[in-house]
Parts: sequence; structure tokens; C-alpha cells
Amino acid sequence: MRCGKMRRSVAHAAESVAYLNRALVRLQDIWEEIGISEEQRLERTRDVHQHIKVLLDLMIAEEEELKKRLLESIESCLKELRHLSSELQLPPFEEEDGCTMLQMEKNNRKRLEVMKENKRQRMGELQGLISKDRELCDIMCTTPFCIDHDSVPSLDQLESYHAYINDLTKEKECRRGEFVSLKKEIAACMEDLERQPETSFEMDVMCEDEEAFCLSNDNIAALKLLLNQLKEQKIENELRCSALRTKIQELWERLQVPQEEREALSEHMIKSKKRNIEALRVEVERLEVLKLKSMKSVIEAIRAEVALFWERCFYSPEQRQAFFAYHSDDFTEELLEVHEAEIKILKKYYEDHKELFEGVNKWQGNWTLYLELDRKANDPGRFNNRGGNLLKEEKQRSDLQKSLPKLEKTLKAQIDIWEKENGKEFQVNGQKFLEYVQQQWENHHAEKEKEKLERQLKKSKQIQEEMLYGTTMRTPTKRRIAGTPTPVKVRKLNGTSSISTPTSFLSSGLVGNMGHSSIQKPPLSASKGLGLRTPGHGKTPRVLDGNKENISHLNRNAPSGTPRGTCRKRLNRM
Repeated sequence: MRCGKMRRSVAHAAESVAYLNRALVRLQDIWEEIGISEEQRLERTRDVHQHIKVLLDLMIAEEEELKKRLLESIESCLKELRHLSSELQLPPFEEEDGCTMLQMEKNNRKRLEVMKENKRQRMGELQGLISKDRELCDIMCTTPFCIDHDSVPSLDQLESYHAYINDLTKEKECRRGEFVSLKKEIAACMEDLERQPETSFEMDVMCEDEEAFCLSNDNIAALKLLLNQLKEQKIENELRCSALRTKIQELWERLQVPQEEREALSEHMIKSKKRNIEALRVEVERLEVLKLKSMKSVIEAIRAEVALFWERCFYSPEQRQAFFAYHSDDFTEELLEVHEAEIKILKKYYEDHKELFEGVNKWQGNWTLYLELDRKANDPGRFNNRGGNLLKEEKQRSDLQKSLPKLEKTLKAQIDIWEKENGKEFQVNGQKFLEYVQQQWENHHAEKEKEKLERQLKKSKQIQEEMLYGTTMRTPTKRRIAGTPTPVKVRKLNGTSSISTPTSFLSSGLVGNMGHSSIQKPPLSASKGLGLRTPGHGKTPRVLDGNKENISHLNRNAPSGTPRGTCRKRLNRM
């Protein structure tokens, strides 16, 4: 295509030369027709030549100038392209081969415009990021992003800058939320404390626009510190109010203040604001004055409380007698202070060992109930069973037999830990609790043994009287089957039965070998000996069959010391 264009331009040049030759020939013809002389023709030919030469030279000069401008433009574009490539951190610009000057100049100009637009965009984006960075730095008091504000940033730099601004914006929102939350809590605390902002920082927090507050790390830390201080002050006020309320309640009880007067202070007994503290303080002062006027009644009220805590703490008589002021009749302020100090010591002692005392109380309650049920089990009148009470009591007694040793074991573990921590013995009623428990069991076993001996002596004496004087005749009130024992005899048998008691776990593993209890379980043969049958018959008599429950109880509780032959003789007599 290029060759075709060149051929056309050469043809045009040849045609121009031919036209010029024809024009010169025509001019010669015209000059000859006119009759111009040869000298004039020569002169005119020179003028034509000069005119054509000037015209062509002018055209050539113009084209040379155009070429020069093109070369200068190409050079300038190349220089700018290389500079922009360096600024935009792009690969070095390379010239295209095989292009004409015009095409090269046009391509370079287009590329230069694209690069300039790219530069403008990057610089505009950089200025926007710098503006946001300054705004965030002013709000959060942080250091601006490190970047040259005058040079064109690379794409990686812009990406890093964007990520930094996004992270900073998220941090700002996080701090803003934290600030709003802290401000609300601070405002609530100040309201509860009935306090106004005092320092410039507190005024900035409470009064300044939230958007204008500097969200620096130091300010957030200062906010948290302020909130903690306010909370501590609030807690101090609550503790102070609590102490005042406790004091007021104690004084109310001791002075027996009417309910109407108490209700007048009901609002201040709930809230813990500044005015509530003042009202409580005034009430305490008023009650203290009344206390001094009612010294005797107050001391007696404290003594009643001291006696109550003595019972709760299982104080021994010796420990109680050690508090000499308890028996003083000189009702002075000094005596009142001594009693108040004593009740504080007792309350603290009880609170420090509350779990143990509650466990001891539980054991004492269960032990008392067990003794009562054991006493009922030995009562001859228990066979007058109505509504299944006998079975219920027997089941309850059996449960206590199992639970008491377990409770003692639990208490022992707690007491061991307490004694290791405190380096002293845990005492109840002036003696070690475990020794106290062992003593209770030993007393119970001794009492059981004593009752058993008394029953045996009574039975032996009764048998001797019957052998000497014979059996007293009684008029039967109801016909009985032969061989069936009378209810009186059944009660006697029951009265002589011994109830087995549980052996405390302390008797062997904790306190040492204290000796085996004389109360032993009856052998299996003993229970067989009480299985009464009518001679010659395989069935139980109707009277005994109607009271199987009581007879089975007799079989279980038959004393091991009673010979089986004696039982058979007694039954035969009946």
C-alpha cells in the first residue's frame, strides 16, 4: 500500500514536470507569436524559472519546518513519557519500530495524554486519602500515614494507604462506640452520686459534642479510669450505706423503735445516694443518743443476742463464764462498748465457721430425733399402731442409723481442713467435736446397756415371784386360741427387747479402739426361737397373724442376752 502511494506521488511529480515543460513550450509559442525578441524571451524565461524556484524553495522550507516540528514533538513526548513512566513506576517506555514521524508523533501524544490522566487520577486519589487521614488523626490523635505528598504514588502505595484508612476508620468507630458506652456509664454514676463534672476533662466528656471529642488511647484510658473511680466511690457509698443500715437495724431492734418511725426512713433504706447517706447518718446519730438514754434495755437486748450466738456456736459453760461483763449490773457506756465488741466477735466467729456450725446443728438435730425414735422403739405402747406410724418411725430410725455416720464422716473431713488452715482445734461445747460425738455414742450405748440390765433384773424378779407364788389368775375378756400369748405377755416380751444401735464410724477409725459395744445383734437362731406355732399345727394362730407386723418387730429386736430356753418357758406359761 505504501509502495502504491509512492508510485502515485512520483506520477504526480512527473505530471508536474511535464506540465511545467508544456507551459514553458506554450510560453515560447506565445512569445514567438507576439514577436518578442530572443533577449526578452530569455529574460522572461529566467523570471519563470526564478518564480518557480522561489515557490518550490518556499514549499520545501515549509516541509522542512514541519519535519523539524515533528522531530521536536517526538523528542519532547519521548522525554515526558520516560519521566511519567518513572513517576508512575511503570516499565520504561520503548519506541515503536517501523513508524513514520507523523504516526510516531501521534502515538506518543496519545500515550502521553493517557499517562498524564493516570497521574492526575493518582494524585487526586492521594489528596483524598491525605484529607481523610488528617481528619482521622485529628479525632484519634494518631500519626499520619508515611507517604510523600508531592510525588505520584504507586498502585501498591495507594492500596496500602486505602487499607490503612479503612482500618483507622474501623478503629475510630470502635472507639466511638466505647466512648459512648463509657459516657453513659459515667453519666449514670454521676447521677447516682449526685455529682457534677468538676475537672476540664470531665466537662469535655459530659458537655462537649460527641463528634468533637478526641478518641485517643490516652483519653479512652482516662475515661476508663474515671469510670472505675466513680464505681469505687459508688461502692464505697453503698458499703457505707449498708453499714449504716445494719447499725440502724440493730439499734431499732435494741431500742424497740415503733414501725411508724421505721417506715419514715424506708426510702433511705434502699437507695445509696448522697442525700440517703446523710439521712442515714442523722438517723444513726439520733439512735445513738436514744441508746445512751436507754442503756440498760440496750445492754439487755445485746445480752439476749450474745446468749443466742453462744447457743449457735456451742459455747461451753466455761467459755460463757469467761465473759464477766455479762453478769455486771453497772449499766454504763463502757459496759455497752464491751458487749458490742463481744457480739461482733461472736458474729464474726459464727460467720467464719457457719458451714461447720450448720453441719453440727444438723447432726445434733438428727441425733435428738434418733434418740427419740429409739426411745419410742422401746416403749411397750408402740404396738397400739394406728395409721402405720410404727412402720414410718422404724423406717425413719433405720435411715438415721445410716445417715448419722455419713454426716459425721463429712464433718470430720471439714474439721480436718479447718484445723489445718487455722492451726487450732475446732471445739463444740468446750471440747473437740469428734470427741463430743464419740461421747454421745458412748453415753447412748451405756444407757442402752443400763436399760437392758434393768429389764433383765425386773424379768428375773418377776420369774422368781411367779415360781414362789404362782401366776395370778385373770378373768379372760376374750376367748383365745390355745398356745396364743396374751397381749400383756407380748408387751413384756417387747419391753425386754433391745434395739440395736448403729456403731459410729468414730469408734474404730477416728478415736481409736474404744471397745466393742455390749449391744449386739441377735443371732439368727434367736429369731427362729420366737416363731410361735400351735403344737400340732403348721399355721400361725389367728391372734398372732393379725399382729404380724409387731411380732416381726419383736423377732428383730429380741435381746441377744436372753436365753432361748427362757423365752420358750415363758411362752409355754402364757
